[in-house]
Amino acid sequence: MRSVRMRILATLLVLAAVGVGGWQLLPSQQNDDRTITVGTTDDVTALDPAGAYDAGSWALFSNVFQSLLTFEPGGVAPVPDAAQSCAFAGAGLKTYRCDLREGLTFPSGRAMTAEDVKYSFDRVKRIKSDVGPSSLLDTLGSVSASGRTVTFHLSSPDATFPLKVATGVGAIVDREKYPADALRSDNAVDGTGPYTLTAYTKGKEAVLAPNSHYQGALKGTGRPVELRYYADSDALNSAWKEKRIDVATRTLPPEVLAGLNAADPSQRVSEADSSEIRNLYFDTRAGSPLHDVRVRQAMAWLIDREKLAATVYKGTVDPLYSLIPTGITGHTTSFFDTYPELSTAKARALLTEAGVSLPVRFTYGYGIGRGSGAEEAAEIKRQLESSGLFKVTVKGYEWTDFQKRWAGGKLDAYAVGWVADFPDPDTYGGPLVGTDGTMNTGYSNKAVDRLIMSSQQFADRSEATRDFRSLQEAVARDVPVIPLWQAKEYVVTSEDVGGGQYLSDGTGVFRLWRLTWI
Repeated sequence: MRSVRMRILATLLVLAAVGVGGWQLLPSQQNDDRTITVGTTDDVTALDPAGAYDAGSWALFSNVFQSLLTFEPGGVAPVPDAAQSCAFAGAGLKTYRCDLREGLTFPSGRAMTAEDVKYSFDRVKRIKSDVGPSSLLDTLGSVSASGRTVTFHLSSPDATFPLKVATGVGAIVDREKYPADALRSDNAVDGTGPYTLTAYTKGKEAVLAPNSHYQGALKGTGRPVELRYYADSDALNSAWKEKRIDVATRTLPPEVLAGLNAADPSQRVSEADSSEIRNLYFDTRAGSPLHDVRVRQAMAWLIDREKLAATVYKGTVDPLYSLIPTGITGHTTSFFDTYPELSTAKARALLTEAGVSLPVRFTYGYGIGRGSGAEEAAEIKRQLESSGLFKVTVKGYEWTDFQKRWAGGKLDAYAVGWVADFPDPDTYGGPLVGTDGTMNTGYSNKAVDRLIMSSQQFADRSEATRDFRSLQEAVARDVPVIPLWQAKEYVVTSEDVGGGQYLSDGTGVFRLWRLTWI
């Protein structure tokens, strides 16, 4: 999901001044009803699950909606949530069936039915929002409902389909509250998650109250939570320093993250390996200044990831040399293997062969307030222009406008973070480089599409490794994207708040209910 969503098989390092045992303290009963405030620079594109496919929106969705399945902390296989049970039926991985849990009710008091589940999936595909998650359902042919049973009929074998069901695309909505063919336009939410949304102001706050009617995978709901949204990392840092928030996540400024001190008694810090990545995407369509593959290959010879990570991000991210990040099944270093050194000479030779006018001129877009996007854009511009081969015009856009621009193919190049939708390498395949993928680069390679489809047929995901390696080699040759870096996850909480490590645990679920007063 756009990071803009992450987070797989994270190795968690909890650094607390009070020591490891401090996390085990029992919650104070007198604080049960006190609100925990969480600050973030992530934004919410929409409150309707059919109209959002980004980290901020899905973080909220995982708390106010239920899917049939969910992930346990650190888990790689989904477990039942709104469902009582789910399984593939028969051979071939083309029919997936779930039996709905009994006793689930929407805020209106109406009982959830299998028809609501069918309705929720059907409307995502029908609406097919430019910035929505419909691309995740590319293998879903149809859905049927009978009694408490929901059956998904897939167009091709897809072992990853249960993982997709467990994400925000599988959020179940009340069919009496959400239009069948249009996005809901008000600020209300009608879901069955562990929280209810009691107040919402776009770009400012989301106020969440524990849902006393929740039934699902969780043993209990959490404390009241207020999510506060900040325009940029500096604003988030100011709120943290002034103690206006109890938790800071995604994302404090790099220099602040680099200087976090485990010995500081006023805070608790969790640092985790992450599968969040950031890529530089290109418009590959005819008419784009970056249409010729040799132009994009030339850029791949010039991007200095090491310097980008060290200067702009102060060592808080790691250079990335392939589409699938380190720690994920099938990871390779395909871009390092193909472009093993910085070389202006090789870049110039490619551009000369392509017969393009020098310097190649193009526009680079980024989302304003998204971490260090402006500084990153300036560094990439400097690296490309120092070769004398490119002239880059940098433009920043408000986040929603930025999404619409790349979805509409109106940007020559743009950098976007990608937070994994679920713990599987497939989340880096179809959405990023498949034909009609989420990033809308215009890139289409039948061999890549075949590899994506082939990889989905293996229930044992290790057997898909060969396909993923071949896919990464093809991407390094075609360069529809240039991988830039792989993130680390940082969550900082005040000394009296525990559970911060569960906000980014590698599964894509933002567990606000695990936050507690201690």
